[in-house]
Amino acid sequence: MSRNNDRLHGLDHLRAVAIVLVLLFHYNFYYGVPEWLDTFSSFGWSGVDLFFVLSGYLIADKLFRGFDERGRIDFKGFYLNRFLRIIPAYLAVVALYFSFPNLQEGRGLQPLWKFLTFTQNISIDISRNTFSHAWSLCVEEHFYLLLPILLHFIFLRKITHRAIYFFVAVAVVGVLIRYSIWEIFVASTYGRTRITVAIKDIYYPTYTRLDGLLVGVAIASIFKYSPLFKEKMVKYGNGLLALSIILLIAAYFLFGGTVVSLKFTSLTTTLFGSPLVSLAYGFMVIAAMSPNCILSKYKFRPTAILATLAYSIYLIHKITNHVVNTQLKYVLGLESYLVFPVCLLAAILGALILHLFVEKPFLILRNYLQR
Repeated sequence: MSRNNDRLHGLDHLRAVAIVLVLLFHYNFYYGVPEWLDTFSSFGWSGVDLFFVLSGYLIADKLFRGFDERGRIDFKGFYLNRFLRIIPAYLAVVALYFSFPNLQEGRGLQPLWKFLTFTQNISIDISRNTFSHAWSLCVEEHFYLLLPILLHFIFLRKITHRAIYFFVAVAVVGVLIRYSIWEIFVASTYGRTRITVAIKDIYYPTYTRLDGLLVGVAIASIFKYSPLFKEKMVKYGNGLLALSIILLIAAYFLFGGTVVSLKFTSLTTTLFGSPLVSLAYGFMVIAAMSPNCILSKYKFRPTAILATLAYSIYLIHKITNHVVNTQLKYVLGLESYLVFPVCLLAAILGALILHLFVEKPFLILRNYLQR
């Protein structure tokens, strides 16, 4: 088995883990999961951070390889690629939400222009929480827009050997921004209001959530420009996996299990919680690309399917959860213990439809245009 295949299998496993975490967290938040899943699902919000680390690595690696091939950043090709990968399925789900109110799982939608401009996560209206999970797509889009420009400047100035200092500076600035926001908006609040303010002003905005993406870019940079260091790291894949799990357990207790808690609003968690989770998942991503790690040694068809459908599942799962819990369970006369597994199946089925009829045709078009 080639190293590329090993790497693909490992990353597929992580994509599957990330989307399952997100699914469980959102389901638990709205409807409640079986008791044996409660602890695991309460930490499911961190699945988004795993997606961020994966995205940071994959996008930076793609840009590095493109620069090697062309000697420049291909802005047109990159942005067209991202547009065809992300926008069609996203707009299809936005259209569903705004066209069919009975599909809305929350208390109302934010203005359409915020979804169309990917600014929904800035000054987000917590009271209108339908399709609120689009906030992470906003962060991703801002990242896609800015990273090629930044790398163009770095390559143009031939300062790749100093780029690490810039990324460290961005991470430090992120900590300072979170500290400032905490002092101004969070410190003087209490109880439920404190949690709401912290989530609105610290959890959602792009400028406070760059840690995972930066960790991913750092991994791609190490793999590309520090091959000796890379070789040393990937020798210890299972050790890195164990370390990542230990750090995630520490993060679980730091956050009190979930972001919807008073522990999330503490200064320590505000400053260091997100970097800790991102670092933990960074080690897990490196482990997944290590040839001797259990994550990369075995191909598992279900995780490959979940990885393929992950984006569509992310987009559609709140709609399918809502339809099953408010309509379908009564039509089918489902027993309470069957509602949760039916929701999981409905999310996969809905994602499959979205993938086949919207996402995949545009991916085929993308591949055709890239020939």
